[in-house]
Amino acid sequence: MTFPQFSPTLKKGIYLLVITLCLFPFISAPLALLSGFILTQFIGNPFEKASHKLTKILLQFSIVGLGFGMNLTDALQTGKEGFLFTIGSITTTLLIGIILGKLLRIPRKTGFLISAGTAICGGSAIAALTPIIKARESEISVALATIFILNSIALFLFPFLGHLFGMSESQFGMWCAIAIHDTSSVVGAAQRFGDTALQIATTVKLQRALWIIPLSLATSFIFKNKESRISIPYFIFLFVLAMLWNSYFPDFRILNETIVLIAKKGLVITLFLIGAGLTRESLKKAGIRPLLQGILLWLFISVVSFIVIWTTIV
Repeated sequence: MTFPQFSPTLKKGIYLLVITLCLFPFISAPLALLSGFILTQFIGNPFEKASHKLTKILLQFSIVGLGFGMNLTDALQTGKEGFLFTIGSITTTLLIGIILGKLLRIPRKTGFLISAGTAICGGSAIAALTPIIKARESEISVALATIFILNSIALFLFPFLGHLFGMSESQFGMWCAIAIHDTSSVVGAAQRFGDTALQIATTVKLQRALWIIPLSLATSFIFKNKESRISIPYFIFLFVLAMLWNSYFPDFRILNETIVLIAKKGLVITLFLIGAGLTRESLKKAGIRPLLQGILLWLFISVVSFIVIWTTIV
């Protein structure tokens, strides 16, 4: 791809300027993602290598920071309500994803990674399962590209649909956590709907993320690879500690609110970096059949979870 002839220094300056603008309230999470995507198409990404590592660190920091604005009692109640739904949706999505992969003649490992990414938590699940199934770089790239494309669309589409159908914050928060792939877009979409939606979406999504552990164990057995180390999302436990702090030390309310504000800004920057990672090459890597599998699987979990939530949650 040929980019306009800007000097490396100027490109870095433009990127840093846009990242700075993400700290202001007029830049929402979807707008940040779109800005990163458009900017990369025009001038390239001068921080491409650093972006991937920084995105992961910043996302985890932001999630933990949001914990300082949540109440443990409310979170436990939310987790209890969504527990059986979580088990059922993860299991069903995985099975249907594997069947779709076979019907569409998608390579086994690629189809499995797309299914796991849709069922649990997008790129995090794919990253955790990759060494266990010994996936090739091409298989990983296709799975990630497919998930990130749909994940980015969801960030714009879900809030629109939530308002269109008049969903309550409780309903929308649960729907986001079940049907949107990555934690970043789940939180970004829920944040636009309200604080209650944000708390429910974050809690349920992180609860789902813990299912990476049993899925990794099952995957090592299925793919007959007992030597691989299982990746545990330790930052979730820091999120719980943050909730405990906020719940039992109310005198630090001003400090906690400041941390939450910083975390929300960190999330906006995270989505800008994710958008900047959606290059034309990554879009081409997705391919028609893997993308079709991802779309069909995503439509299934989105529609089914919407119906269940619409009829059972007020």
